[in-house]
Amino acid sequence: MIDKIRSADRRRVSMLTTVGDRWRALTKWQQALGLAAFVAILYYLPLLGIPGLTWLRTDSIQGGNNWAGVLFICAIYVLVAIGLNVVVGLAGLLDLGYIGFFAIGAYSVALFGSVNSPVVKWIQQEFNLPPTWAVTWAICLFIAIVLTMISGVLLGWPTLRLRGDYLAIVTLGFGEIIRIVARNATGLTNGPVGISAIPGPEGAPSPDNKVFGLIDAKPWYWLAITFVLIMVFLVRRLERSRVGRAWLAVREDEDAAAVMGVYPFKFKLWAFAIGAALGGLSGFLFGSRNAFIDPTQFNANLSILFVAMVVVGGSGNMIGVSLGAVLLAYLPERFRDFADYRWLVFGLAMVLVMILRPQGLIPSRRRARELKDRAAEAEEAPAHV
Repeated sequence: MIDKIRSADRRRVSMLTTVGDRWRALTKWQQALGLAAFVAILYYLPLLGIPGLTWLRTDSIQGGNNWAGVLFICAIYVLVAIGLNVVVGLAGLLDLGYIGFFAIGAYSVALFGSVNSPVVKWIQQEFNLPPTWAVTWAICLFIAIVLTMISGVLLGWPTLRLRGDYLAIVTLGFGEIIRIVARNATGLTNGPVGISAIPGPEGAPSPDNKVFGLIDAKPWYWLAITFVLIMVFLVRRLERSRVGRAWLAVREDEDAAAVMGVYPFKFKLWAFAIGAALGGLSGFLFGSRNAFIDPTQFNANLSILFVAMVVVGGSGNMIGVSLGAVLLAYLPERFRDFADYRWLVFGLAMVLVMILRPQGLIPSRRRARELKDRAAEAEEAPAHV
């Protein structure tokens, strides 16, 4: 029995450490060259035409979505996973209502940027503005980030004193409250009818849009992946700062962190606010690309899917959660040929991952160290139980 545990742990440790150790062993210019090549590949993906890899494209599948459109959804989900990883993976807070921040970001650009929005119409009437007046896309981006950060603080201030399942239930309720308010507040959000004519970088959807139109999704993907790369850089810097170290301390042992001088509530509130801002940014891009939103697009199932991205990819590891987001966005489209059975295949794949890799596809270094410790303990244990 000990031999089986030992061999399994050795295999896991080798898979977890080989690639990372080899990458860290490279020189600075080699790492920079590798990152540049990886970024170039990311921007090339919508044009993918390399022989032998074209089967990855989903536009050749019967009933499949446009390939660039699928890549855009993958980029949006990666942005969501990075934000949720700050809350779940770094700070150790289980948030099941992340869809609420995603919806707030989408409705921010819809309410203040669309000429069909009740808010814009009310402002036009009160201040006698022209019918085409609306807040510009860039200002809506700022509004979305500010509103979601405020929402994260308002949610976290009374609830972050809860732990575990209690916090998860409260956040799940928050996501449902946002959806129900969006559905019932017809004077504010148009209710189930939704809001159309949501603007993009070139303004409201129009045949005159030369770049960011409704048909060609490649510019939208390039815009989304640019935001993703910027947020990855900023979150990575934040993770390695004093705030990031405080998050890890709170995640490992909140009471011990408090004894050592870390104020857990303040840093958990920071995590909620920053995670909410990233969720709002992803919802903002989602609403701008679709040019139409309604409350049915922000259900609890999508919120659970967001959490699954982090769990499947590897909580606490930005590369892992990004991989989990890409897989959970891409696989359902890849299995579209199976029609009604594609979700069954997708579910089975998730179950297999959780059985074979319960720590995630690419766990954090802390998890890798735990596996090393288990392997060392198995070697030191008696040969027979």
